[in-house]
Amino acid sequence: MLSLKNSNFGKILKQSKVALLKTISGTRGTIGGNPGENLTAQDIVESTAAYAYWLKKQKNNPVVVIGRDARISGELVSQIVISTLQMMGVNVIDLGLSTTPTVEIAVMMESAAGGIIVTASHNPKQWNALKFVNHRGEFISAADGQEILNLIETKEVEYAGVDELGINQKKLGYIQKHIDLIFEVDYVQKNIVREKHFKIVIDCINSTGAISMIPLLEQLGCEVIAINDSVNGKFAHNPEPLPENLTELSAAVVAHKAHLGIAVDPDVDRLALVCEDGELFGEEYTLVAVADYILMKNAGGNTVSNLSSTQALRVVTEKHGGQYSASAVGEVNVVQMMKDTDAIIGGEGNGGIIYPALHYGRDAMVGIALFLSFLAESGKSVSALRSQYPNYIIIKDKIQLTADINVPELLDNLKEKYHRYPQNTIDGLKIFVDENWIHLRSSNTEPIIRIYTESESQVTAENLAKKIKLDISDILKGLD
Repeated sequence: MLSLKNSNFGKILKQSKVALLKTISGTRGTIGGNPGENLTAQDIVESTAAYAYWLKKQKNNPVVVIGRDARISGELVSQIVISTLQMMGVNVIDLGLSTTPTVEIAVMMESAAGGIIVTASHNPKQWNALKFVNHRGEFISAADGQEILNLIETKEVEYAGVDELGINQKKLGYIQKHIDLIFEVDYVQKNIVREKHFKIVIDCINSTGAISMIPLLEQLGCEVIAINDSVNGKFAHNPEPLPENLTELSAAVVAHKAHLGIAVDPDVDRLALVCEDGELFGEEYTLVAVADYILMKNAGGNTVSNLSSTQALRVVTEKHGGQYSASAVGEVNVVQMMKDTDAIIGGEGNGGIIYPALHYGRDAMVGIALFLSFLAESGKSVSALRSQYPNYIIIKDKIQLTADINVPELLDNLKEKYHRYPQNTIDGLKIFVDENWIHLRSSNTEPIIRIYTESESQVTAENLAKKIKLDISDILKGLD
């Protein structure tokens, strides 16, 4: 069995057929198969019941907000989640098809005890997940997540009697409430954006971007050309907004002579952009550009991103006289450091923007509203805007975990091998090689070790990734 001591996985059930992860971040897996190995009805019930029991220990008669993306299994999984909550004596507000940031905002607006988003984010269609948030509409902490994991393991939950069953109330219209709140945010300059009449192509990846991003853009006066906008969960391509998955969008931007292309993931918390010439803006630079805009309005403001994000954010932050901080990977860690450092904007280099003036959650909707405000105010093209930032190259690679890989032991060996170089170990292992870096960490959402490298040189970044993978191979052979 895979040794997980000091790793980020929490409890990962990983055997030859297993595709189920129960971690401090929630429960995620592939639909079908055997209980305890894949995401089945039993696993959904156990995880939901543990979360509900944890809530009830904190608050009597809790209310939980539920929303889901459009993936094929979403409605069935939501039905199981809602029924389980009711059986636990928890009242439910069901938003139906929604986005992760919309659910987070609804939790706050409803003064709910928490929320569950039924989404596997960027994972392919066979995956689904339960993402747990607290009463502030923020992802639960590691300590709270561990308590829920313990309840799943011990099954120490108690269901409600027949007179104490929860009720389910459907509430539609929260996406428009979300949009209305965005329009009230400082520096979202809707009137200036409307005057520009931007032509925008958006890839909705057959999910809830079609019912959230399209109306937002239209209300900003944009001409919207939507692709993959059938809300059926049959993803037209791999749903992660990486360069290899955005070729259709790039071609459409050029063909329609659009000002901008936009891609979101299925639950609309990640934002990737395409320039008017079809070139990628770079998901790492979504946050950099929006942060630059906010810092222009708030000189000396602080920023936060995670250890796997580009150092371009540090450069931009220091240019405006602010302080940049790097957190462990994971939205909950970024949010905590943002609070600790009083950061005015932050997020993750995967296109996740967290703007606390609205809420502490990655939000592609407020992200694009701020970016379009910046674009309109600047009077520049998207490619010209991109050209004003330092051009760092990040390589994102991975190795698959197998049952015989001891992650902490592997990282300890790498730490020793590179002991002459500065290192950061708050989340896996980050090695600083001159002006470049390498970051290795266990994923919270997949049974892999993620490998990131960054350099101003494409060749150097690629060579660093190849070198570290060879080092890993050699170390694993020596550990056999």
